[in-house]
Amino acid sequence: MDLVPALEEPLKKGLGPATAKVMAEHLGLHTVGDLLHHYPRRYEERGQLTHLADLPMDEHVTVVAQVADARLHTFASAKAPRGKGQRLEVTITDGSGRLQLVFFGAGVHKPHKELLPGTRAMFAGKVSVFNRRVQLAHPAYELLRGDAEETVETWAGALIPIYPATAKLESWKIGKALQTVLPSAQEAVDPLPESLRAGRGLVGLPEALLKIHRPHTKADVEDARARLKWDEAFVLQVALARRRHADAQLPAVARRPKPDGLLTAFDDRLPFTLTEGQRKVSAEIFTDLATEHPMHRLLQGEVGSGKTMVALRAMLAVVDAGGQAAMLAPTEVLAQQHHRSVTEMMGELAEGGMLGGAETATKVVLLTGSMGAAARRHALLDLATGEAGLVIGTHALIEDKVKFHDLGLVVVDEQHRFGVEQRDALRGKGKQPPHLLVMTATPIPRTVAMTVFGDLETSVLDQLPAGRSPIASHVVPAADKPHFLARAWERVREEVEGGHQAYVVCPRIGDEEDDPKKAGRKKSPEDEAERRPPLAVLDIAEQLAAGPLRGLRVEVLHGRMQPDDKDAVMRRFAAGEVDVLVATTVIEVGVNVPNATAMVIMDADRFGVSQLHQLRGRVGRGSAPGLCLLVTEMPEASPARQRLTAVASTLDGFELSRIDLEQRREGDVLGQAQSGTRSSLRMLAVVDDEEIIAEAREEAAGIVAADPELTGLPGLRTALEALLDEEREQYLEKG
Repeated sequence: MDLVPALEEPLKKGLGPATAKVMAEHLGLHTVGDLLHHYPRRYEERGQLTHLADLPMDEHVTVVAQVADARLHTFASAKAPRGKGQRLEVTITDGSGRLQLVFFGAGVHKPHKELLPGTRAMFAGKVSVFNRRVQLAHPAYELLRGDAEETVETWAGALIPIYPATAKLESWKIGKALQTVLPSAQEAVDPLPESLRAGRGLVGLPEALLKIHRPHTKADVEDARARLKWDEAFVLQVALARRRHADAQLPAVARRPKPDGLLTAFDDRLPFTLTEGQRKVSAEIFTDLATEHPMHRLLQGEVGSGKTMVALRAMLAVVDAGGQAAMLAPTEVLAQQHHRSVTEMMGELAEGGMLGGAETATKVVLLTGSMGAAARRHALLDLATGEAGLVIGTHALIEDKVKFHDLGLVVVDEQHRFGVEQRDALRGKGKQPPHLLVMTATPIPRTVAMTVFGDLETSVLDQLPAGRSPIASHVVPAADKPHFLARAWERVREEVEGGHQAYVVCPRIGDEEDDPKKAGRKKSPEDEAERRPPLAVLDIAEQLAAGPLRGLRVEVLHGRMQPDDKDAVMRRFAAGEVDVLVATTVIEVGVNVPNATAMVIMDADRFGVSQLHQLRGRVGRGSAPGLCLLVTEMPEASPARQRLTAVASTLDGFELSRIDLEQRREGDVLGQAQSGTRSSLRMLAVVDDEEIIAEAREEAAGIVAADPELTGLPGLRTALEALLDEEREQYLEKG
C-alpha cells in the first residue's frame, strides 16, 4: 500500500528470481511492500501446539507438533513387486489430537533419519483422508531444534508466524523471505495523520510491520493488528469520502412530481396499499430528488419486499417533472421481466402516444443487445426525442450510440454486478448528472454497506408486503438418506396435482464443451470421488421427465438459450402451461410467478448463502405457502452442510448475509461487490471490526471536508494512489 522507493523494490532483487516468481504467481506479491503487507494468518507458540483435532479437509495447513512414533513398512506393489516398496508412517501429536504423516519410496530416507520420537517440527501439506484416517501425505517439514543458530535466528521470539502459504511455498520459507526484507519496513511512509495516530494511541507503521512479523509477545501482535486494521479501514473510507465529496459538488436538476400527474394516476390504480416501509423509503427518495445535487442512494431490501415498486414510483416522479428515467438490469432475461412487469403495473399509463393511452401516459421502451435492428432504431429514437419517459435495459444502455433527451434518474438493479465505472458512464448521458438509485436484493450488513457502498446513502425495506406466504425450507441429504430425495420428487408431484408449479434449479447447463486444457490435467483419486461435476439442467430435466416426474410438463431454461426462446418459456411458465421448470440461476432475481410454490435446488452446496436465499424468494409469492428443498450429498459435519442448515433455519436475509460473511472470507464478498476492495483488505474483518469502520468513516469525512485534495497529507495521498491503482488495475482485468 505504501509506494516508496525501498518498498517498491522488486522482490527478485533481494530474494532471487525463483522465489520471486513463485511469490508473484501464487501469492500475487511483486514488491518488498507487497511482501511486508502479507501478514501472518496466526501464530504458534513454541510451548503450545496447533489443534490437530480440527484440521480443515482438503486445505493446505501448517502445524507445529511433536513426533510420537515412526514406523517403516515394506510392501509389494507394481513398482516394487518383491516387497521392496517402503512406506514411512509417522504419528505426530499436539495434545489435542494425533495426525498421521505418510512418506513413500525414496522419499522415506531423510524423514526416517530426522523424524525421531520427541522431535518437534513444523509440517505443511494438504489434509486428506485415507482409510478413514486424517493424514498429510509427503508433507514438507522444518525441524525446530531451538539450538541451531539459523533456526533460532529465523524464529526469534516465542511466537512463530504462520503465513497464508501455497503448496509451492511453505509458511517458513515466506517467513525467511520476510526476515530478508524486514529492515525496509523502517522506510514505510505513514498514511495516518499524526493527530489521528496520537489521539487513538496507535503505533507508527514501521513499528507495526516489525511487530506483526516478529512479535515477542501477544501484546505486540495486538498492537500491530490494531494499527494495521486502522490503515485499511481509514484509507478505504477516505477514498469513499472523496468520492462522496466530489459527487456532492456536482449540480443536478431538482425533480419534483406534478400534483396531479403520472405518479398520482399510478397510485390511484394500485390494487393494494403500500407498506409503511415503502412509504417511508419513497419519502426519503423524493426528498433527495427535489435537491440540486445528484441523489446517490442504495435501496436494499428482502427478497419480495417491493423494491421494484419503490423504484418505479421514483421513476414516474421524474417523468412527471419532465425528465426521463432509466433502469439498468444485469441480464437480458431480467430486463425483459422488468419491462413486462412495469408495463403490466402501469396499464394504459404506459401507452403514451398510442390510442387508448391515458393523457398523462408515457412510453416505456426496452433496450437490450439482442434486439433486432429496426426495434433498436425505434427505441433509440424514442429516447432521443423524449417520447419515451422510461427505458429498461441491460448494459446496452451505456453504449455511445444511446442518447437521451433529458436523463433525470438512473436505477441500477443488483449493484454487485455493476462497477463504479459503469455508473459513471451512464451518468455522463444526462445534460447534468442524473440522480442515482441502486437496488440490491441481497441484504447487506451495515458494516459491508459502509465499506463497499460508502459513497451511497442507504435505505432499507425490511417488511414484506401483505399476501406473501411463508416458505418452509428443508435440507435433503441425498447421500445419507436417498429415500428423502425420492420423497422430494413426490412432494413436487403433490404440489402440481394441487394446481401449482415448481422450479428445479441446477448449477450447470450441461451442453458445455469439455475444456481440453482441463481434460489434460490429472486428478487425484480423492478429487475424482470428492468433486463430481455439478448436476446439469439438461441431464436432470431428461431424468425427471423419464423418471420421478413422468407425465408432468417439464421444460428447461438457461442463459445460453436465445432470448426469444427464454422469453417464450417464461411466458408459458407464467401462464401455467408448464408444470416444472428446470433452470439455472437465471431465475434468481425478479421472476414473479405467484402460482409457483415449490423449489428443489440440486447440489445446493455449490451455491452461496445469499444466492440460495435469492432463489428461495421465487416461491411463496402468492397465497399458497412455499416449499424449498436443498438437496446435497455433503456429509453432515461439513461446513457446506452447516451453511445449508443455516439457510433452512431462517428467512431473515440480514441474518443470512451475516452468516455468509462469517463463513466466506471477506474478500469474496467484497471482491464481488466492488473492484479493488478485495485486495485492500488483509487485516480488517468486516463483521468483527464494525466499530473501527464506523470511526474511520467519521475521521475520513472530517479530513476530506477540511482538505479535499489532502495537500497536507502526502503519506495518505500515496497510500490512496496505491489503493486506487489496484482498483483501476482490477477493473481493467475484469473489463
